[in-house]
Amino acid sequence: MNLPVTVAGTGVHLPPEVVTNAELASTLDTSDEWIVSRTGIRVRRRLAPDRATSDMCVAAAHPALAAAGVTARDVDAIIVGTYTYDQPLPSTALIVKELLGADRALTLDITQAACANGVQALFLATHLLQTSAARTVLVIAADCASRVTDPADRTTRVFFGDAAGAAVLTRTSSGGLLGWDFGTELSYDVEIPAGGSRLPASAATAPDHYLKMDGRAVWNTATRCLPDSILRAVDEAGLSVADVTHFFLHQANLNIITAALDKLGVSRAKAPITVDRLGNTGSAGVFTAMHAAFAEGAVSPGDTYVVSSIGAGFQWGTLCFRHG
Repeated sequence: MNLPVTVAGTGVHLPPEVVTNAELASTLDTSDEWIVSRTGIRVRRRLAPDRATSDMCVAAAHPALAAAGVTARDVDAIIVGTYTYDQPLPSTALIVKELLGADRALTLDITQAACANGVQALFLATHLLQTSAARTVLVIAADCASRVTDPADRTTRVFFGDAAGAAVLTRTSSGGLLGWDFGTELSYDVEIPAGGSRLPASAATAPDHYLKMDGRAVWNTATRCLPDSILRAVDEAGLSVADVTHFFLHQANLNIITAALDKLGVSRAKAPITVDRLGNTGSAGVFTAMHAAFAEGAVSPGDTYVVSSIGAGFQWGTLCFRHG
């Protein structure tokens, strides 16, 4: 199986405000030592109060388009993956389209796979490029978890940071998507309970608009499902793990990444790490790891790489590409 697409350019946007562990420890029952030992996170970024997720999306899109050598008017589709959309309606992708001036673009939003939104968006973009509907697709993943985590909850507040990542996908005569794997297990261990039809927004449900997370459940599911998903996707591609050049993994927690790599028998040098300086950036996590490698020129034609993530739900997915 080979769906001929390539990542032609990537970009990242990081809000300028840096939040240290010491700053969090000044208001929460935690410490720098605890945060680093449990998560590997030392600092993270926070979006300014007067900015929204769409602003980060646009800021990440510009360098991705430039790296790909295309303009916004060349884009046939924009797919935005985020669980912290600007507002329930209208579409965040549509807002981004208007801000970019991407006049012709079809707009799509992927929202409820949480940290796996980005992988699902890449998968959808790949399949759009197999049709006459698109030759250039802009995929953006962004989250502003600082807006949906309780400032008084150390369980969630220390983990997350705000960021956006973007990738331009185009058709190619070489390389492509070689294999993939997706899976789900219904769970409420990571959830935002209120704001939908079950618990509509009201003064009474205000506390339930914050993200709730059972860290132990996340650890158990992620360390089990991510390595297994990678193995299945690589096998479908007709490869072995040893054949894969780069591993762009969900940047949720350094310990989860390390456990997954150890289970796979993969050198840590093959997996760029951004969680230590950005925190868990949700949908954007795998894009920050991709950009770290693509921007340095570390990904060469013919290299194989996997993009793998898990999000609330639980939903997870892995894509295995050969770079064209």
